[in-house]
Amino acid sequence: MRELFIYYRVRDTDATPAREAVGAMQYELRTARPGLLARLLIRQDEAKGSQTWMETYSAGPGSAGIDIACEALIESHAKALVPFIEGARHVEAFDADAGN
Repeated sequence: MRELFIYYRVRDTDATPAREAVGAMQYELRTARPGLLARLLIRQDEAKGSQTWMETYSAGPGSAGIDIACEALIESHAKALVPFIEGARHVEAFDADAGN
């Protein structure tokens, strides 16, 4: 099944409101797409005063998976994050190895 990995930078000064915005967004997405698994991973870079954030999306039981429609829904909801993102938001899609 297809999974999404979306990464971007957030300034330390924006971390708290950005975390709230991502939490609300992922809650809305899970409500709209039952079975969607959404996570937020954070790596601190103190020297730059920012953090690298990665949202991950995968299909859980009962989910339709991360198809093009789901990806478009994620991107639509992500517009709320624009004020907190430093630079570009990068989207990568991978297919899970069927042998595992």
